[in-house]
Amino acid sequence: MTLAVLCQGVLERLDPRQPGRQLVALSGAPGSGKSTLSNPLAAALCAQGFPAEVVPMDGFHLDNRLLEPRGLLARKGAPETFDLEGFQRLCHALKHQERVIYPLFDRARDIAIAGAAEVGPECRVAIIEGNYLLFDAPGWRDLAAIWDVSIRLEVPMADLEARLVQRWLDHGLDHDAAVARAQGNDLANARAIEAARLPADLTWPQA
Repeated sequence: MTLAVLCQGVLERLDPRQPGRQLVALSGAPGSGKSTLSNPLAAALCAQGFPAEVVPMDGFHLDNRLLEPRGLLARKGAPETFDLEGFQRLCHALKHQERVIYPLFDRARDIAIAGAAEVGPECRVAIIEGNYLLFDAPGWRDLAAIWDVSIRLEVPMADLEARLVQRWLDHGLDHDAAVARAQGNDLANARAIEAARLPADLTWPQA
């Protein structure tokens, strides 16, 4: 599938007569390429007359000061380490409010930054990208009813592992630490996502 075909699939499912903003969920495991795909997809939708912006879910990571006393710091990125209720409020606001401010995650500093980005009234489509947008678990599964269009990124587990190890190498970890981080947390989350998949409107193969 090419980007043009994916964009056309999204356009066919959007309703140009619908008031307010429509939400496209771009869901996939860690390392599946959500960030890589989301901006070109937004640009393609803009070119077709649907002003679109990308809104990452990662701004709703719980801070390390909350994770550490709960024994969850090593599992950062797992479903229970996100502010799910805050994220749900954001999604509802994006549907119904013209101007919405939201947090962003700074991976280099490992912190979420409040009030770091804004979606304005000119945005008709918000592409929300995150790991658990199509996750069949309490609370998370309720998100599916919010999406106007849902996309799942499909990547073989071996490819995910290679990408995730490289991600941690790029962040300064040595090889053994990068492998341990990828296998001990990221791939565990990827397997959880694979085991609890909700249906998607569209899939995007990644080599």
